[in-house]
Amino acid sequence: MIERVKAILSSRPKRVLPLDGLTPAAVTVPLFLKEGVWNVLLTRRTQGVRHHKGEISFPGGAMDDGDASLLETALRETEEEVGIKRGAITLLGELDDIRTMSRFRVSPFVMTFPYPYLFQVCRAEIDEVLEISLAGLQTEARLEEKIAEYEGERASVYYYYYRSVVVWGATAKILKQLLDLVDFR
Repeated sequence: MIERVKAILSSRPKRVLPLDGLTPAAVTVPLFLKEGVWNVLLTRRTQGVRHHKGEISFPGGAMDDGDASLLETALRETEEEVGIKRGAITLLGELDDIRTMSRFRVSPFVMTFPYPYLFQVCRAEIDEVLEISLAGLQTEARLEEKIAEYEGERASVYYYYYRSVVVWGATAKILKQLLDLVDFR
C-alpha cells in the first residue's frame, strides 16, 4: 500500500494556491497500519487554542519564521502536538493546497509512522487522539456537502459522519482528496 500511495501522489501535479493574503500552514496526514487495516490519526483540538477550537484536525499549524519549508512546519507541529518524531516518519507525498474559511493556505503532507506508537500529546493543544479506519470512511461514513458562512463569506464545506465522529471543513476536504485518489478497502 505504501508504494501504491507514493506512486499515486507522485504521478499527479500538486495544485499550489497563491498566498493572496492567506497565512501559510501545513499538516501531516498520518497513516498507520493497525491489525491489517490502514488508519489515519486525527486530533480533537482543545478549547484553549487560538484557531479551530474543539475541532477535529490533522496535526499541523501555521508556518513559523524559523521553519525552512512547509514540510518543516508539518513535521515540527506533528512532533509538538502528538510527539511523533521526525525519524519515525516516512513521507509518501503531498496533496493539493487548500484554502480555509479562516484564511489559511494549508499544504497537506501524507506520511506513515510505525504503530503502535507512544504518543506524547500536548494537552494545551490536543484533547484527544483519534484513530480512524480509512476503509471505514470509504464504506461506512456518510459524506455531505453543505454551504457554510464565516465572517460574511460563503463556501462549500464537506462533512464526514463516521460512527460518533464528525469531521468537517479543511480536514474533511483533505480526507476526501486522499480517499478519491486511493482505495483503502
